[in-house]
Amino acid sequence: MKSYGLAFLLVLIGAVWLSTGVFVQGGQGPHDSEMTVAQLIDGEDGGPVTEMVDATGIARDVEHEGGPEDPALSIAERNAMLEEEDPEARSVRTVLYPLKQMSLDVTLRGTTRTPATRDAVAQTSDTVAEMHVTEGQRVQAGDRICTLSTGTREAAVEQAAAQVAQAEAALNQAQTDYDTNTRLRESGIASPNSGEAVASQLRLAEANLESARVAYRRAQDDLSHTELTASADGVVQRPVANVGDLIPVGGSCAQIVQLDPMRFTGSVPQAYIDRVYLGLPADIRTINGQEALGEITYVAVSADPATRSFEVEIEFPNPGGEIRDGVTAEADVSLGEVPAHLLPQSALTLDEEGRMGVQIVEDNVARFVPVEVLNDTTEGIWVGGLPAEAQVITIGQEYVTDGQVVNATLVTEG
Repeated sequence: MKSYGLAFLLVLIGAVWLSTGVFVQGGQGPHDSEMTVAQLIDGEDGGPVTEMVDATGIARDVEHEGGPEDPALSIAERNAMLEEEDPEARSVRTVLYPLKQMSLDVTLRGTTRTPATRDAVAQTSDTVAEMHVTEGQRVQAGDRICTLSTGTREAAVEQAAAQVAQAEAALNQAQTDYDTNTRLRESGIASPNSGEAVASQLRLAEANLESARVAYRRAQDDLSHTELTASADGVVQRPVANVGDLIPVGGSCAQIVQLDPMRFTGSVPQAYIDRVYLGLPADIRTINGQEALGEITYVAVSADPATRSFEVEIEFPNPGGEIRDGVTAEADVSLGEVPAHLLPQSALTLDEEGRMGVQIVEDNVARFVPVEVLNDTTEGIWVGGLPAEAQVITIGQEYVTDGQVVNATLVTEG
Protein backbone atom coordinates (compact mmCIF):
# COMPACT_ATOMS: atom_id res chain seq x y z
CA MET A 1 0.00 0.00 0.00
CA LYS A 2 2.90 2.36 0.72
CA SER A 3 4.32 1.77 -2.76
CA TYR A 4 0.92 2.40 -4.39
CA GLY A 5 0.45 5.46 -2.27
CA LEU A 6 3.89 6.85 -3.22
CA ALA A 7 3.24 6.14 -6.89
CA PHE A 8 -0.14 7.89 -6.70
CA LEU A 9 1.51 10.88 -5.03
CA LEU A 10 4.12 11.13 -7.79
CA VAL A 11 1.43 10.87 -10.45
CA LEU A 12 -0.55 13.56 -8.68
CA ILE A 13 2.47 15.88 -8.51
CA GLY A 14 3.24 15.27 -12.19
CA ALA A 15 -0.38 15.91 -13.10
CA VAL A 16 -0.33 19.23 -11.27
CA TRP A 17 2.86 20.27 -13.05
CA LEU A 18 1.82 19.10 -16.50
CA SER A 19 -1.61 20.71 -16.12
CA THR A 20 0.07 24.11 -16.36
CA GLY A 21 -0.14 23.73 -20.13
CA VAL A 22 2.76 21.59 -21.29
CA PHE A 23 0.37 19.49 -23.33
CA VAL A 24 -1.67 22.47 -24.45
CA GLN A 25 -0.43 24.32 -27.58
CA GLY A 26 1.02 27.70 -26.76
CA GLY A 27 0.96 27.16 -22.98
CA GLN A 28 -2.01 29.54 -22.57
CA GLY A 29 -4.72 27.15 -21.43
CA PRO A 30 -7.00 24.77 -23.30
CA HIS A 31 -8.80 26.00 -26.40
CA ASP A 32 -10.06 24.61 -29.71
CA SER A 33 -11.00 21.21 -28.20
CA GLU A 34 -7.67 20.89 -26.35
CA MET A 35 -7.55 19.51 -22.79
CA THR A 36 -5.11 19.49 -19.93
CA VAL A 37 -3.47 16.38 -18.49
CA ALA A 38 -5.80 16.55 -15.47
CA GLN A 39 -8.82 16.51 -17.77
CA LEU A 40 -7.26 13.66 -19.70
CA ILE A 41 -6.93 11.61 -16.46
CA ASP A 42 -10.32 12.45 -14.91
CA GLY A 43 -12.32 12.77 -18.14
CA GLU A 44 -14.33 15.66 -19.47
CA ASP A 45 -16.71 15.66 -16.45
CA GLY A 46 -13.83 16.16 -14.01
CA GLY A 47 -12.61 14.25 -11.02
CA PRO A 48 -10.43 14.55 -7.89
CA VAL A 49 -7.32 15.60 -9.83
CA THR A 50 -9.22 18.24 -11.79
CA GLU A 51 -10.87 19.57 -8.63
CA MET A 52 -7.53 19.78 -6.83
CA VAL A 53 -5.84 21.60 -9.77
CA ASP A 54 -8.77 24.00 -10.10
CA ALA A 55 -8.53 24.75 -6.41
CA THR A 56 -4.85 25.82 -6.83
CA GLY A 57 -5.73 28.20 -9.67
CA ILE A 58 -2.76 26.97 -11.74
CA ALA A 59 -4.78 25.99 -14.79
CA ARG A 60 -7.18 28.91 -14.91
CA ASP A 61 -8.01 30.34 -18.33
CA VAL A 62 -5.77 33.14 -19.59
CA GLU A 63 -7.50 36.49 -19.75
CA HIS A 64 -6.18 39.48 -21.69
CA GLU A 65 -6.73 42.03 -19.00
CA GLY A 66 -4.61 44.54 -20.87
CA GLY A 67 -6.82 44.44 -23.93
CA PRO A 68 -5.29 45.34 -27.31
CA GLU A 69 -2.38 47.02 -25.54
CA ASP A 70 -1.28 43.76 -23.89
CA PRO A 71 2.42 43.41 -24.83
CA ALA A 72 2.08 39.62 -24.85
CA LEU A 73 -0.15 39.81 -27.93
CA SER A 74 1.15 39.51 -31.46
CA ILE A 75 0.40 42.21 -34.03
CA ALA A 76 -2.23 40.02 -35.70
CA GLU A 77 -3.95 39.29 -32.36
CA ARG A 78 -3.86 42.95 -31.40
CA ASN A 79 -5.38 44.01 -34.74
CA ALA A 80 -8.09 41.36 -34.40
CA MET A 81 -9.06 42.64 -30.93
CA LEU A 82 -9.11 46.21 -32.20
CA GLU A 83 -11.46 45.25 -35.01
CA GLU A 84 -13.75 43.51 -32.51
CA GLU A 85 -13.79 46.51 -30.15
CA ASP A 86 -14.03 49.19 -32.86
CA PRO A 87 -15.31 48.01 -36.22
CA GLU A 88 -15.28 51.62 -37.41
CA ALA A 89 -12.28 53.31 -39.02
CA ARG A 90 -9.06 53.25 -37.01
CA SER A 91 -7.62 56.71 -36.24
CA VAL A 92 -4.07 57.21 -37.46
CA ARG A 93 -1.76 60.15 -38.08
CA THR A 94 -0.16 60.63 -41.48
CA VAL A 95 2.45 62.85 -43.14
CA LEU A 96 2.62 63.60 -46.87
CA TYR A 97 6.18 62.90 -48.03
CA PRO A 98 7.06 64.15 -51.53
CA LEU A 99 9.58 62.55 -53.85
CA LYS A 100 13.07 64.07 -53.45
CA GLN A 101 16.44 63.75 -55.14
CA MET A 102 18.85 61.72 -53.04
CA SER A 103 22.58 62.05 -53.58
CA LEU A 104 23.77 58.53 -54.31
CA ASP A 105 27.14 58.22 -52.59
CA VAL A 106 28.89 54.87 -52.61
CA THR A 107 31.80 53.98 -50.33
CA LEU A 108 34.24 51.53 -51.90
CA ARG A 109 36.62 49.52 -49.75
CA GLY A 110 39.96 48.37 -51.05
CA THR A 111 43.70 49.01 -50.92
CA THR A 112 46.25 51.37 -52.40
CA ARG A 113 48.46 49.94 -55.11
CA THR A 114 51.50 51.26 -56.88
CA PRO A 115 50.95 51.64 -60.62
CA ALA A 116 54.38 50.21 -61.42
CA THR A 117 57.34 48.45 -59.87
CA ARG A 118 60.39 49.08 -62.01
CA ASP A 119 63.71 47.26 -62.01
CA ALA A 120 67.10 48.76 -62.76
CA VAL A 121 67.62 46.33 -65.65
CA ALA A 122 71.09 45.57 -67.02
CA GLN A 123 71.60 45.68 -70.81
CA THR A 124 75.05 44.14 -70.53
CA SER A 125 76.44 41.40 -68.34
CA ASP A 126 79.12 41.83 -65.67
CA THR A 127 79.70 41.92 -61.93
CA VAL A 128 78.57 44.78 -59.66
CA ALA A 129 81.46 47.12 -59.01
CA GLU A 130 79.57 49.68 -56.88
CA MET A 131 76.07 50.19 -55.39
CA HIS A 132 74.92 53.80 -55.20
CA VAL A 133 71.65 53.25 -53.27
CA THR A 134 70.37 51.41 -50.23
CA GLU A 135 66.99 49.87 -49.34
CA GLY A 136 64.30 52.46 -48.63
CA GLN A 137 66.17 55.29 -50.33
CA ARG A 138 64.11 57.67 -52.47
CA VAL A 139 65.44 58.20 -55.99
CA GLN A 140 64.49 60.26 -59.01
CA ALA A 141 64.49 59.29 -62.66
CA GLY A 142 68.08 59.27 -63.95
CA ASP A 143 69.76 58.69 -60.57
CA ARG A 144 72.52 56.06 -60.60
CA ILE A 145 71.54 52.78 -58.97
CA CYS A 146 74.66 50.66 -59.47
CA THR A 147 77.82 50.44 -61.61
CA LEU A 148 78.99 47.26 -63.29
CA SER A 149 82.62 46.39 -63.88
CA THR A 150 83.80 47.97 -67.15
CA GLY A 151 86.22 45.15 -67.94
CA THR A 152 87.75 45.67 -71.39
CA ARG A 153 85.01 48.04 -72.51
CA GLU A 154 87.10 51.18 -72.10
CA ALA A 155 89.87 49.62 -74.21
CA ALA A 156 87.28 48.61 -76.79
CA VAL A 157 86.11 52.22 -77.01
CA GLU A 158 89.67 53.44 -77.53
CA GLN A 159 90.27 50.79 -80.19
CA ALA A 160 87.04 51.71 -81.98
CA ALA A 161 88.03 55.39 -81.86
CA ALA A 162 91.41 54.52 -83.48
CA GLN A 163 89.64 52.57 -86.21
CA VAL A 164 87.45 55.59 -86.90
CA ALA A 165 90.53 57.81 -87.22
CA GLN A 166 92.18 55.29 -89.54
CA ALA A 167 89.06 55.08 -91.69
CA GLU A 168 88.84 58.87 -91.89
CA ALA A 169 92.47 59.04 -93.08
CA ALA A 170 91.80 56.37 -95.68
CA LEU A 171 88.74 58.30 -96.86
CA ASN A 172 90.75 61.52 -97.14
CA GLN A 173 93.38 59.71 -99.24
CA ALA A 174 90.73 58.12 -101.44
CA GLN A 175 89.09 61.54 -101.94
CA THR A 176 92.46 63.07 -102.89
CA ASP A 177 93.14 60.28 -105.41
CA TYR A 178 89.69 60.72 -106.90
CA ASP A 179 90.11 64.52 -107.25
CA THR A 180 93.58 64.10 -108.85
CA ASN A 181 92.30 61.49 -111.30
CA THR A 182 89.44 63.78 -112.26
CA ARG A 183 91.81 66.65 -113.16
CA LEU A 184 94.09 64.30 -115.14
CA ARG A 185 91.13 62.92 -117.12
CA GLU A 186 89.91 66.41 -117.85
CA SER A 187 93.38 67.41 -119.17
CA GLY A 188 93.62 64.20 -121.24
CA ILE A 189 96.65 62.84 -119.40
CA ALA A 190 94.78 59.94 -117.74
CA SER A 191 92.62 57.54 -119.70
CA PRO A 192 88.82 57.87 -119.34
CA ASN A 193 88.55 54.35 -117.91
CA SER A 194 90.83 55.12 -114.93
CA GLY A 195 88.11 57.11 -113.14
CA GLU A 196 86.02 54.00 -112.36
CA ALA A 197 88.76 52.45 -110.21
CA VAL A 198 89.40 55.54 -108.06
CA ALA A 199 85.64 56.08 -107.64
CA SER A 200 85.29 52.52 -106.36
CA GLN A 201 88.11 53.12 -103.86
CA LEU A 202 86.35 56.29 -102.65
CA ARG A 203 83.04 54.46 -102.05
CA LEU A 204 84.86 51.67 -100.20
CA ALA A 205 86.60 54.20 -97.94
CA GLU A 206 83.28 55.88 -97.13
CA ALA A 207 81.73 52.52 -96.21
CA ASN A 208 84.69 51.61 -94.03
CA LEU A 209 84.39 54.92 -92.16
CA GLU A 210 80.66 54.41 -91.51
CA SER A 211 81.33 50.88 -90.25
CA ALA A 212 84.06 52.15 -87.92
CA ARG A 213 81.74 54.83 -86.55
CA VAL A 214 79.00 52.24 -85.86
CA ALA A 215 81.52 50.07 -84.03
CA TYR A 216 82.60 53.07 -82.00
CA ARG A 217 79.03 53.94 -80.98
CA ARG A 218 78.37 50.31 -80.05
CA ALA A 219 81.48 50.26 -77.85
CA GLN A 220 80.39 53.51 -76.19
CA ASP A 221 76.89 52.14 -75.55
CA ASP A 222 78.32 48.95 -74.07
CA LEU A 223 80.43 51.06 -71.73
CA SER A 224 77.52 53.31 -70.78
CA HIS A 225 75.35 50.27 -69.99
CA THR A 226 77.59 49.56 -67.03
CA GLU A 227 75.83 52.50 -65.31
CA LEU A 228 72.31 51.40 -64.29
CA THR A 229 69.94 54.31 -63.54
CA ALA A 230 66.38 54.74 -62.24
CA SER A 231 63.74 54.95 -64.95
CA ALA A 232 61.18 56.68 -62.67
CA ASP A 233 60.86 58.40 -59.31
CA GLY A 234 60.30 56.02 -56.43
CA VAL A 235 61.70 54.16 -53.46
CA VAL A 236 64.33 51.45 -53.62
CA GLN A 237 63.20 48.14 -52.16
CA ARG A 238 64.36 44.55 -52.11
CA PRO A 239 65.96 42.74 -53.80
CA VAL A 240 69.12 44.87 -53.90
CA ALA A 241 72.33 43.43 -55.36
CA ASN A 242 75.63 43.34 -53.54
CA VAL A 243 79.06 44.29 -54.83
CA GLY A 244 80.51 41.31 -56.69
CA ASP A 245 77.18 39.85 -57.77
CA LEU A 246 77.03 38.79 -61.40
CA ILE A 247 74.24 40.61 -63.22
CA PRO A 248 73.21 38.95 -66.51
CA VAL A 249 71.63 40.75 -69.44
CA GLY A 250 68.06 41.53 -68.34
CA GLY A 251 68.97 41.11 -64.68
CA SER A 252 68.33 43.76 -62.01
CA CYS A 253 70.48 45.24 -59.29
CA ALA A 254 67.55 46.92 -57.46
CA GLN A 255 63.77 47.30 -57.56
CA ILE A 256 62.09 50.70 -57.51
CA VAL A 257 58.51 51.19 -56.32
CA GLN A 258 56.78 54.10 -58.04
CA LEU A 259 54.64 55.97 -55.49
CA ASP A 260 53.49 58.99 -57.48
CA PRO A 261 50.89 58.75 -58.81
CA MET A 262 49.27 56.07 -56.62
CA ARG A 263 46.20 53.97 -57.32
CA PHE A 264 43.26 52.74 -55.25
CA THR A 265 41.73 49.38 -56.19
CA GLY A 266 38.20 48.50 -55.06
CA SER A 267 34.92 46.99 -56.26
CA VAL A 268 31.59 48.55 -57.24
CA PRO A 269 28.36 46.56 -56.59
CA GLN A 270 26.58 45.51 -59.74
CA ALA A 271 23.54 47.62 -58.78
CA TYR A 272 25.57 50.81 -59.34
CA ILE A 273 27.95 49.80 -62.14
CA ASP A 274 25.89 51.55 -64.85
CA ARG A 275 26.51 54.88 -63.10
CA VAL A 276 30.31 54.50 -62.99
CA TYR A 277 32.42 56.04 -65.76
CA LEU A 278 36.03 57.04 -66.42
CA GLY A 279 37.02 60.39 -64.96
CA LEU A 280 34.48 60.22 -62.12
CA PRO A 281 36.03 62.01 -59.09
CA ALA A 282 36.56 60.17 -55.82
CA ASP A 283 37.78 61.01 -52.30
CA ILE A 284 40.40 58.58 -51.00
CA ARG A 285 40.82 58.01 -47.26
CA THR A 286 43.35 55.54 -45.85
CA ILE A 287 42.96 53.61 -42.62
CA ASN A 288 45.48 55.90 -40.92
CA GLY A 289 43.67 59.11 -41.88
CA GLN A 290 45.53 60.19 -45.00
CA GLU A 291 43.37 61.76 -47.71
CA ALA A 292 43.67 62.40 -51.43
CA LEU A 293 41.49 63.33 -54.40
CA GLY A 294 41.58 61.17 -57.52
CA GLU A 295 39.50 59.98 -60.45
CA ILE A 296 38.44 56.62 -61.86
CA THR A 297 40.84 55.44 -64.58
CA TYR A 298 39.67 51.84 -65.04
CA VAL A 299 36.35 49.98 -64.84
CA ALA A 300 36.25 46.20 -65.33
CA VAL A 301 33.83 44.86 -67.93
CA SER A 302 33.44 41.48 -66.19
CA ALA A 303 32.12 40.91 -62.68
CA ASP A 304 33.85 38.86 -60.02
CA PRO A 305 31.99 35.51 -60.03
CA ALA A 306 32.15 35.27 -56.24
CA THR A 307 30.93 38.77 -55.29
CA ARG A 308 29.17 39.90 -58.51
CA SER A 309 31.00 43.22 -58.21
CA PHE A 310 33.18 45.07 -60.70
CA GLU A 311 36.78 46.09 -60.06
CA VAL A 312 37.66 49.77 -60.47
CA GLU A 313 40.92 51.69 -60.20
CA ILE A 314 41.20 55.27 -58.97
CA GLU A 315 44.43 57.15 -59.68
CA PHE A 316 45.43 60.01 -57.39
CA PRO A 317 48.53 62.20 -56.95
CA ASN A 318 50.87 61.21 -54.15
CA PRO A 319 53.59 63.85 -53.96
CA GLY A 320 56.45 62.82 -51.74
CA GLY A 321 55.13 59.25 -51.60
CA GLU A 322 53.33 59.91 -48.32
CA ILE A 323 50.68 57.22 -48.97
CA ARG A 324 52.28 53.80 -49.09
CA ASP A 325 51.58 50.82 -51.29
CA GLY A 326 49.11 48.18 -50.00
CA VAL A 327 47.36 50.32 -47.36
CA THR A 328 43.69 49.60 -46.56
CA ALA A 329 41.58 52.53 -47.73
CA GLU A 330 38.10 53.71 -48.66
CA ALA A 331 36.93 55.74 -51.64
CA ASP A 332 33.79 57.88 -51.55
CA VAL A 333 32.30 58.16 -55.02
CA SER A 334 29.26 60.30 -55.87
CA LEU A 335 27.14 58.56 -58.52
CA GLY A 336 24.69 61.42 -59.00
CA GLU A 337 21.13 61.66 -57.72
CA VAL A 338 18.19 59.23 -57.63
CA PRO A 339 14.53 59.86 -56.73
CA ALA A 340 13.63 58.61 -53.24
CA HIS A 341 11.65 59.43 -50.08
CA LEU A 342 13.22 60.61 -46.82
CA LEU A 343 11.25 59.08 -43.93
CA PRO A 344 11.75 58.77 -40.17
CA GLN A 345 12.93 55.33 -39.16
CA SER A 346 9.92 54.97 -36.88
CA ALA A 347 7.64 54.88 -39.94
CA LEU A 348 9.03 51.51 -41.03
CA THR A 349 7.09 48.39 -40.12
CA LEU A 350 6.85 44.72 -41.04
CA ASP A 351 4.00 42.85 -42.62
CA GLU A 352 2.89 39.35 -41.68
CA GLU A 353 5.46 37.89 -44.10
CA GLY A 354 8.30 39.79 -42.47
CA ARG A 355 8.81 42.25 -45.33
CA MET A 356 9.99 45.76 -44.47
CA GLY A 357 7.80 48.59 -45.65
CA VAL A 358 5.47 51.40 -44.63
CA GLN A 359 1.73 51.81 -44.28
CA ILE A 360 0.31 54.50 -46.56
CA VAL A 361 -3.23 55.81 -46.91
CA GLU A 362 -5.07 55.85 -50.23
CA ASP A 363 -8.76 56.83 -50.28
CA ASN A 364 -9.01 56.33 -46.49
CA VAL A 365 -7.71 52.78 -46.78
CA ALA A 366 -4.39 51.61 -45.30
CA ARG A 367 -2.09 49.90 -47.75
CA PHE A 368 1.22 48.20 -46.97
CA VAL A 369 3.98 49.05 -49.47
CA PRO A 370 7.34 47.22 -49.35
CA VAL A 371 10.31 49.58 -49.64
CA GLU A 372 14.01 49.33 -50.42
CA VAL A 373 16.35 51.05 -47.98
CA LEU A 374 18.80 53.15 -50.02
CA ASN A 375 20.67 55.06 -47.32
CA ASP A 376 20.52 55.59 -43.56
CA THR A 377 21.41 59.12 -42.42
CA THR A 378 21.04 61.26 -39.31
CA GLU A 379 18.16 63.14 -40.99
CA GLY A 380 16.23 59.93 -41.63
CA ILE A 381 16.17 56.91 -43.86
CA TRP A 382 16.03 57.11 -47.66
CA VAL A 383 13.75 54.52 -49.25
CA GLY A 384 12.58 53.65 -52.74
CA GLY A 385 9.42 52.00 -53.99
CA LEU A 386 6.79 54.51 -52.85
CA PRO A 387 4.44 56.61 -55.04
CA ALA A 388 5.58 60.12 -55.97
CA GLU A 389 3.55 61.60 -53.12
CA ALA A 390 3.07 59.12 -50.30
CA GLN A 391 0.73 59.76 -47.36
CA VAL A 392 2.65 57.69 -44.84
CA ILE A 393 1.16 56.60 -41.52
CA THR A 394 3.61 57.79 -38.83
CA ILE A 395 1.49 57.03 -35.73
CA GLY A 396 -0.72 53.95 -35.54
CA GLN A 397 0.90 51.99 -38.37
CA GLU A 398 1.40 49.00 -36.06
CA TYR A 399 -2.34 48.79 -35.36
CA VAL A 400 -3.66 48.66 -38.92
CA THR A 401 -3.56 46.00 -41.58
CA ASP A 402 -3.42 46.13 -45.34
CA GLY A 403 -6.86 47.08 -46.69
CA GLN A 404 -8.25 48.35 -43.38
CA VAL A 405 -10.39 51.51 -43.41
CA VAL A 406 -8.72 54.28 -41.39
CA ASN A 407 -9.52 57.77 -40.19
CA ALA A 408 -6.34 59.62 -41.17
CA THR A 409 -5.30 62.95 -39.69
CA LEU A 410 -2.81 64.65 -42.02
CA VAL A 411 -0.17 66.67 -40.17
CA THR A 412 2.80 68.72 -41.31
CA GLU A 413 6.13 66.92 -41.61
CA GLY A 414 8.29 67.27 -38.49
